[in-house]
Amino acid sequence: MKRIVIIASVLCMAVMLASTNSVAQKMQKTFIDTLDNALDVSYYLNNLHGFLPIVSPITEPAVGYGAAVAGLFFIPKKEKAGKKFQMPDVVGAAGGITSNKTWFAGVGYAGFWKEDHIRYRGAFGYGDIKLKYYGVGDGLLDKHPAKFNLNSYFLLQQVLFRIKESRFMLGGKYQLMKTTATFFEESEIPGINPQDKDLVNSGIGFIAEYENFNNIFSPSKGLRVNLTYDQYLEILGSDRDFGRFTFFLHYYLPVIKNRWTAGFRLESQLATGDSPFYMMPFVYLRGVPAMRYQGELTALVETEHEVMFTRRWSVVGFGGFGKAYKSLDELTDNSSVWNGGAGFRYLIARLFGFKMGLDIARGPEQWAVYVVVGTSWLK
Repeated sequence: MKRIVIIASVLCMAVMLASTNSVAQKMQKTFIDTLDNALDVSYYLNNLHGFLPIVSPITEPAVGYGAAVAGLFFIPKKEKAGKKFQMPDVVGAAGGITSNKTWFAGVGYAGFWKEDHIRYRGAFGYGDIKLKYYGVGDGLLDKHPAKFNLNSYFLLQQVLFRIKESRFMLGGKYQLMKTTATFFEESEIPGINPQDKDLVNSGIGFIAEYENFNNIFSPSKGLRVNLTYDQYLEILGSDRDFGRFTFFLHYYLPVIKNRWTAGFRLESQLATGDSPFYMMPFVYLRGVPAMRYQGELTALVETEHEVMFTRRWSVVGFGGFGKAYKSLDELTDNSSVWNGGAGFRYLIARLFGFKMGLDIARGPEQWAVYVVVGTSWLK
């Protein structure tokens, strides 16, 4: 569950508040920073409790524009003298719909236990997602993609354990999906195994991570490295055995303190075994639709630079490059993709260094707009 979607709803709530004197005074205390009299939600975030409604835009170009609505219930930790702020546990339910009639609904729980020594995530949901399949590598589908529906039930159970007081975490997860894929075309689709159209995928994952960000919301300094391996197994109820390695690295460097931050992202995924077409790795960059560039192996690099003009406002510029390799045996047969764009950020919660903003991105084929809450590379 993405903890930082809280901010989008806070802005909506501020507009909806009544104009009575008592409510206006309460709003000023809650949403105005006494340091500079600017809009700020630090007080609200530092006192998270109770029920919170969420309205968040959906801007993924693969499914069109839309909106998600959610209700979150925060379970705060007991305050202890001398202890730093602790993330509350969160229980929530959400649903959303987009312009191409994609929709989803689900429930989830995120727990931060034993002073953040244990992190738990659990979720269950259903989605009716409309996408396009472009195949892997050059071919007929590259220019004339096949439209399909993906109807899927999804269950996730994940837990990470911190190694003593270090920045290293180890853990695992269990995933279960019941998925049906329906193509609009009646003819056979090149590269699609007919069995992919109705599958149960059940598997476990192993996670190793190091993270020393100075800020978990909108970092400006630090490193995060993650290595995950997911293995789906017939002995766990899966219809077939297959897996995937995922590696990513995010590094933030303050070139000029409080003025210029440079960010760097590396990411690679490798499919093993007989993966369904909809679970093959794809290049994920702003401005590039999901599943547009797929292959057995993907790799990408992206950089983002943020320049702060005032304490609250900053502009960003970003660009990246990725490749999707059809298979490990045909590394010369690949698809290349690039992206670039710019946007702005506003420091919405000063005490937490928490920012939000808007990005306009361009890929090889189209423009896209993204609402960014927290880091652009949230995982």
